[in-house]
Amino acid sequence: MIEIYELMNKGEVNLTTDESMLLEKMAVAAEKYEDEVLLLKPIKQPKSLPEVIELFMFENKLSQAKLADRLGIGKPKLSQILTGKRKPDVLFLKALYRNLNLDPKIILENV
Repeated sequence: MIEIYELMNKGEVNLTTDESMLLEKMAVAAEKYEDEVLLLKPIKQPKSLPEVIELFMFENKLSQAKLADRLGIGKPKLSQILTGKRKPDVLFLKALYRNLNLDPKIILENV
């Protein structure tokens, strides 16, 4: 996948003929893998607000420190919420909605 992204980042007009053919073959292989392997595994849905937040962090390649900064909260507070040692307060929930654009329904269903 890294090589696919590297070739894609070059831009289609900047690829050699060989690179273009390689990119096409790798893209077809990646799509086949997704269809045959990844779709067979059930996607685990988050069952709690910390799991929703951890999924968001994973999808956006964010550390807890970066997420805390993005939410405008302290790192210890975020850590305590994620570990279940602290309940999320209204200000935290608002920050999730405003700063991460999380669906309010997902937030409320998982509080």
